[in-house]
Amino acid sequence: MENKFVSYFSSISPLSPDEAQAIAGSMQTRSFKKGDFLLKEGQISGSTYFILEGCIREYILTDGEEKTTNFYTEEQWAISLNSFDQQIPAKHNWICAEDCEVVQGDEEQAQAIFKKFPRFETLSRTIMEAAFAEQREALNSYYTDSPEERYLKLLKSRPSLLQRIPQYQIASYIGVKPESLSRIRKRIAKGLD
Repeated sequence: MENKFVSYFSSISPLSPDEAQAIAGSMQTRSFKKGDFLLKEGQISGSTYFILEGCIREYILTDGEEKTTNFYTEEQWAISLNSFDQQIPAKHNWICAEDCEVVQGDEEQAQAIFKKFPRFETLSRTIMEAAFAEQREALNSYYTDSPEERYLKLLKSRPSLLQRIPQYQIASYIGVKPESLSRIRKRIAKGLD
């Protein structure tokens, strides 16, 4: 597991042996069970999570109904940008959709490593910008693409997610009811014949 975390940083920028050791040494690995909450609406996020194994589902409550807004899986960061960065209450929830193994980070830990290795601050900014870009892309897709187009993008970019997540949560993510998702899937299947 440790190698996944160090490899992730190495993929952004080559690391010296000391830097790789510092990243490995800073790891706080935690395990969570399916159904565990990592963040609830109204809480202030004090942590970021790098997913080693498993899936975290992000959702909001609208009129008592859960609306899935994101899924975080292996080698992705779950960062509540506004809550973590600006220390304001989260407007969403994070729940483990599967058993999860994560690296949990916090601001104090980040500052200690930045002090020792100043260039990690730039790496951290790169990670935050990438997370923001992913969230922005998902939001843009929600406003500009039809539910079928969103489903096709998900099918192309994250096919394993469709096997791991209940269909009603996939339907919520693309913005339709489960019955509509069934119709979309049938249309796509007919188009492939």
